[in-house]
Amino acid sequence: MSSINPTTTTISLMSKFRGCMIGGLIGDCLGSPFEGETSIPIDSIQKFLTKQLEEQSEKSPGFQILSYTDDTAMTKSIAQSLIEMKKFDPKDIAKRFALEYNKEPKRGYGTNVVDVFAALMLTNYESPYEPAKRQFGGFGSYGNGGAMRVGPCAMYGYNMELNKLLEFTRDCARITHSNIYGYNGAILQCLAIHQALHLHSIIRTITDINHYLNNLIEKMLRIELDSQSAYTMMNQHNQQNHSTISNNHHLNSTATTNNDNNNQQQINNQEKKLLTPFSDKLKKVKEILNNELKGNVRYSIDKIINGLGNDVSAFKSVPTAIYFALKGQISGGRLLDSFDHHQSPIVRTLYYSLMIGGDTDTIGSMACSISGALNGIESIPKILLKHCESSDIMEKYADDLFRLVRSTNSPPSSTTTTSTSST
Repeated sequence: MSSINPTTTTISLMSKFRGCMIGGLIGDCLGSPFEGETSIPIDSIQKFLTKQLEEQSEKSPGFQILSYTDDTAMTKSIAQSLIEMKKFDPKDIAKRFALEYNKEPKRGYGTNVVDVFAALMLTNYESPYEPAKRQFGGFGSYGNGGAMRVGPCAMYGYNMELNKLLEFTRDCARITHSNIYGYNGAILQCLAIHQALHLHSIIRTITDINHYLNNLIEKMLRIELDSQSAYTMMNQHNQQNHSTISNNHHLNSTATTNNDNNNQQQINNQEKKLLTPFSDKLKKVKEILNNELKGNVRYSIDKIINGLGNDVSAFKSVPTAIYFALKGQISGGRLLDSFDHHQSPIVRTLYYSLMIGGDTDTIGSMACSISGALNGIESIPKILLKHCESSDIMEKYADDLFRLVRSTNSPPSSTTTTSTSST
């Protein structure tokens, strides 16, 4: 296992950018082998992570380089577009999505997003939002495909005013996910990363966690209250067309096609009636973390799944990812094993993300991107980068985005905090 020693250091904003991009890649690559699984034995996860964390040469026999999925493929496309165009260009992003899929279609893309790509190509990308808008009776996908790729948006929008950041993130998600649950999930994930990038100290206590969540809840509540008319329309549509929702077996057009997850890919009617669903879920995250960390209450995996979710809907995965990212900030939970007490917060976050089962690659990617933004690249054991395909490319994109942001409006270059460094 890698040795991670606490040190006092300066976490630069570039380090946070790198941590976000590399964290997302690690969660995707290491989460993918467990995607669609249920009741995963803890010892299987421990053996897997122990093997990945062993210090060894890439030339060693049996050294494993894990492939990324559509999560990272689409994240790369957004980063490339923002870096090269130096602005948000939905047509360019739509084109990059489609071309990337055509180049490497076996990355785990779902059926629905492939249909969107085909329609985009037929129209020469002239109306980048229309194909997604027409799906599922005109209400679009409410999956987590918009949220899983939002890291570059949070970085590019580092200096943006909140309203502009929200509009930018919403429109980027709407290229494939036009449903309010889909794009509000992307907004929540973006805000979680954006807030992490701006933090001037590392989260280490339940007080820090509550402060982070209170800010996130306040922002999301305002967004959802402004969206009430759209939620009401969605609820009425669901009540009138329940069969459409029930038969929507691929909510997230970029998610797993594993049939075992079909029943998990539904948001039940009661939850659909909520007018502030994501805010309410964040309050649940806060309740669970406070009970765990202050009240010594142990939540089983089943209780976490029932309370937060682990499927491909944005509503049942983005809050879960935020929960794991924050839980990973404090060493030593209730499981009392080596990874629960691992000194790297991103390793702890990854461990929890694998335990949940279901959409592990996307939940892991979202959770680890937040953790990376909170703690910087120094918090990530270097050996994990060697196990992930294209880690050098993702780090380069992070640097390019940092330089782009700095050139437009120089942000603070660093913050002095207590961090962890890998050796």
